[in-house]
Amino acid sequence: MTYLDTLLFGYYPYVALSVFLLGSLVRFDREQYTWKTDSSQLLRVGQLRWGSNLFHVGVLFLFAGHFFGLLTPHSVYEHFVAAADKQQMAMITGGMAGLAAFIGMSLLLHRRFTEPRIWAVTRRSDVLVGALLWLQLLIGLVTVPISAQHADGSLMMALGEWAQRIVTFRAGAVEMLVGAGFVFKLHLFLGMTIFLVLPFTRLAHVWSGFALVGYVSRSYQVVRSRRISAGR
Repeated sequence: MTYLDTLLFGYYPYVALSVFLLGSLVRFDREQYTWKTDSSQLLRVGQLRWGSNLFHVGVLFLFAGHFFGLLTPHSVYEHFVAAADKQQMAMITGGMAGLAAFIGMSLLLHRRFTEPRIWAVTRRSDVLVGALLWLQLLIGLVTVPISAQHADGSLMMALGEWAQRIVTFRAGAVEMLVGAGFVFKLHLFLGMTIFLVLPFTRLAHVWSGFALVGYVSRSYQVVRSRRISAGR
């Protein structure tokens, strides 16, 4: 492993996660009115419905798959699912979700770049985020046929071990990527970069999705009747 590998996959993950968590907290505390998606639906509905639905459904599935797939230790599922079978399932389902998200993102970018009214209110951060997400999804799709060359699931397990060692602060994480090709490393780097820039863009609204759990489980709001309020 080179010094660059150590820098990008040993230290950079902690920089990206620290900025992601602290930056999100600071933005929520100081700029709550910017915590929104800045929807452009009123400017042009057209491609928004298909693009938004395809992208969000696909990317949510991908996020859940990557989160549990990478961070679940092999010992948890090895008695039920072989590593090779898990990889094949991830390639099929992840490929379908990735394709849906990629098509959706392509429609959204085409809509943003070709509609003058939407382009007029587009920020540089919107272009940056759109480009990062589109490229990340494209590279993710490229990894699917390459992963088929490692049908035994060894590479998938190595990537999972890297992620688990990073989040548990264990040594030797970088060494897990010795057998990973450039495409996989680029996919990891772009993924971490998206987390790095998230607090400073409209992507910060993804935190609101987790807030839905608290919203659904909240206590009932007590509203007094008009008669009681008038009597007082």
